[in-house]
Amino acid sequence: MIKHADTSSQNLFKKIKNKEIVLAGNKKLKIYGMFHCASGKRMKKENRVFFSNEQEALENGYRPCGHCMRSKYNNWKKSIPH
Repeated sequence: MIKHADTSSQNLFKKIKNKEIVLAGNKKLKIYGMFHCASGKRMKKENRVFFSNEQEALENGYRPCGHCMRSKYNNWKKSIPH
């Protein structure tokens, strides 16, 4: 997991271009999603984190975004005991 506030924009763009980073997340809400997600684009830089894959996000306790990853979010929601 890479915190946006701890790295340069140039370094982030390089990692995204090289597919070293494929998902973004909100560290306060513990949600991860796609780069194109409108919800993710609105978050503050200090709350943004990046993941190299979905497994890394899940291992860090993040859940899928309900907007850009609807089916994965629904599967995650069904797996939570009520």
